[in-house]
Amino acid sequence: MHTREEQMKAFGRYLDVLDALRENCPWDRKQTNESLRPNTIEETYELCDALMKNDVGEICKELGDVLLHICFYAKIGDEKGQFDIADVCNKSADKLIFRHPHVYHPSQVGAEHPRPLPYVPEVSSESETADYASASTVAEVLDNWEQIKQKEKDGNKTVLGGVPTSLPSLIKAYRIQDKARHVGFDWEEKEQVWDKVREELAELETELRKEDKGKATEELGDFLFSVINAARLYHLNPDNALEHTNQKFIRRFNYIEATAKKAGKEIKDLTLAQMDGLWNEAKAMEG
Repeated sequence: MHTREEQMKAFGRYLDVLDALRENCPWDRKQTNESLRPNTIEETYELCDALMKNDVGEICKELGDVLLHICFYAKIGDEKGQFDIADVCNKSADKLIFRHPHVYHPSQVGAEHPRPLPYVPEVSSESETADYASASTVAEVLDNWEQIKQKEKDGNKTVLGGVPTSLPSLIKAYRIQDKARHVGFDWEEKEQVWDKVREELAELETELRKEDKGKATEELGDFLFSVINAARLYHLNPDNALEHTNQKFIRRFNYIEATAKKAGKEIKDLTLAQMDGLWNEAKAMEG
């Protein structure tokens, strides 16, 4: 791996390339925050795909594409006199320092500390984080993280204020449940969630029998929310779980379609029994 000096040199070279493209490339010159946004979303999802596949080469490449967008937005900010990449890095570093008092609080930083506090972060009051300096477990760190965020000068003013409105609904549900948990709004025992899941399923079935689409849609949302809650309580990521199932379905369905084509048929010409049989074949091949 590279030394810190080599890493900093590579990052500087990257910024130099971006500067040159912004000045000399017609496409780069015309980009704005608004024009880049759709591409940023696409690049983020491509990175997520690479992460799900655990494809190291693709992860490295897609990280570069996402990094390009981060630096590009900072470049546009610099041109407008708003902020530059140094501000982005420093603000992020300040935030990390403030939210990790168990590492950076003066009570934890001594002469023997491998990375002493480089500067005082811009926070409401350094003393406000003193109570969190003794966190020693992952759970304590996560709980402290959410509470400390609300003490920052420009931080979230409410517990759920930091959940982006544009998050996909499944991920958003998980995040708001998790944030509520950090301030004590959660089941006392995780097994209690199953009563709620069964209750919501029963209410959904009732509305479906009534054929009331509006009420059924509402109850479907409640049921899905309760299932996501159960996943969270059992430390399962519902988004990852669903994506694994999506990919599994795609593989098996593609096998059915490919097998039908080899036999000179269209998939719609197969009977349901034939499709079920091929599905089970695909399933068996997965082991």
